[in-house]
Amino acid sequence: MSAITIDQLGLRYPDGSIGVAGIDLDVADGEFVALVGPSGSGKTTLLRTVAGFLTPTAGSIAIGPDVVANEQLSTPPESRRLGMVFQQHALWPHRSVGRNVSYPLELAKVAKTERAKKVADVLELVGLPGLEKRDPSTLSGGQRQRVALARALVSAPRALLLDEALSALDEPLRDRLRLELRALTRAANLTVVHVTHDRTEALALADRVVVLDGGSVAQIGTPEDVVRAPASAFVARFLSDATLVDGTVAGGIFTSGPLTLEATGSGPGTLAILPTDIEIVADGGVSGTVTSSLFGRDAGDVVVRSGEVDFRCSVRGPRPQVGDAVELRVLRSFFFPR
Repeated sequence: MSAITIDQLGLRYPDGSIGVAGIDLDVADGEFVALVGPSGSGKTTLLRTVAGFLTPTAGSIAIGPDVVANEQLSTPPESRRLGMVFQQHALWPHRSVGRNVSYPLELAKVAKTERAKKVADVLELVGLPGLEKRDPSTLSGGQRQRVALARALVSAPRALLLDEALSALDEPLRDRLRLELRALTRAANLTVVHVTHDRTEALALADRVVVLDGGSVAQIGTPEDVVRAPASAFVARFLSDATLVDGTVAGGIFTSGPLTLEATGSGPGTLAILPTDIEIVADGGVSGTVTSSLFGRDAGDVVVRSGEVDFRCSVRGPRPQVGDAVELRVLRSFFFPR
């Protein structure tokens, strides 16, 4: 059974602009789904509609067996039994850690002794045991975000919604919390919908990635699927920094001006080439000149200009320098007919 079922969801603002359109998505119990896309793609609008902060103008949302939103109905956020963590942890400075975490239980009028046990249990779960009496201002940024996570989890929500929840943290801390968050959600079998602008984070954390563009779904798949088999030139460029070239395929040869490459397909369209599918060779390739060469821990990020095309390459081993004349071999490409 799906924990969250989204059926033909649409949201049009009063000014006529479209927030999301025709969204279909089933999130299974215990599944971690990441929503990614450029600014204005609809990822935050979708999450906030699921949360209940926005009301759809078409379609429906069900959480478990309960329809919580459609064109005639919008259940208030507090009645949807969802946990939510924002980019800014938004802890109350006048409340201790324990009282911050217990706030949802206080609203639900849970008995004091039961509240204390639930708070202690969830602080243990997020790696902050025994900090009930601490002032939030004495905690690090990562600890405060864990308190916000504990507050979202303390009332046993049906699903956890994360709105750029890690993006305000410094990179080393963010990387560590990614690992901890994934381990925690797996251990607790939590259903998670996570909005992030960080492509690496989405691919690392999610069971499935939903790529949005212009308020619609561009592709849904496992991280491996969306990277290795992009459904469109947009997905290839957005997720993998693919080089896109417009041209025509005839007889297994793609032609764009003087550039010719082997390709599968026919007719006019766009060729997408991932950086990892280009290698620098001694000879027999496409000639070009290095215009950018950046060091990377796993591979160098090199841009080679050939004619009017800038090829972005992932280079392992010796890295050419700016100004070097090189030759490129395309190992694989994706052709998207126009």
